[in-house]
Amino acid sequence: MMRVVLAVLAAGIFWTPVAQAAAAGQITHLSGTLSAKRADGTSKLLSVKSEVLEGDTLGTEAETYARIKFADGGEVVMRPGTQLKIESYAYNAAKPESDNIIMSMFKGGLRAVTGLVGKRSREKVSFQTETATIGIRGTHFGALLCQNDCGGVPTTGGQPPPNGLHVDVTSGAIVMSNKAGTVQINAGQFGFAANANTPPVPVPPQQGIQVTMPSSIAQNKGGGKGIGKGDDTECKM
Repeated sequence: MMRVVLAVLAAGIFWTPVAQAAAAGQITHLSGTLSAKRADGTSKLLSVKSEVLEGDTLGTEAETYARIKFADGGEVVMRPGTQLKIESYAYNAAKPESDNIIMSMFKGGLRAVTGLVGKRSREKVSFQTETATIGIRGTHFGALLCQNDCGGVPTTGGQPPPNGLHVDVTSGAIVMSNKAGTVQINAGQFGFAANANTPPVPVPPQQGIQVTMPSSIAQNKGGGKGIGKGDDTECKM
């Protein structure tokens, strides 16, 4: 009996519970299939009210739009064919010093409205792509990463947008940066970075690519304003 007790105690010494990933937000609107690959390697199909966790890689299928409301009040709407990873999400209303939000977009496009972290600790929020990193300045913006997959995106010239990272800013400002340079894009302006070795540049409005969303997914049915069309630039939480 004593040997059994000692074995159990020994096992307890070396057993460490697996930490659960922190909840970063929740799906509020969804028009199709959205999957999440968890940090532990498991995969799950998400639905409205599903939690989004730190470490999740989210993927929308064809014709799927997904809207995520984050814990600090920020929101992101993902376009079809988008892959977005929540690299880091640290938010505590009472501890601004712990703020840290990093998201990586591997493909596709999104619109985002930054929340409280983006207002009080804007230098601690970034959206990363292989082409450039987007730093925010209390912002509502759109981002589209073209990799020979933007044939359905309308342009004034009728041709698909060139490959690279396209951005548009509705309010606030963003900073696009890569190893070749940095540029600030303000409200009403557009920007573009062709690749990681080419400096990001402003784009004339007539050549800019604006990321748009269907009103059914862009509008906040809870009474807030939309983040995908017109001048609706804020989300009321």
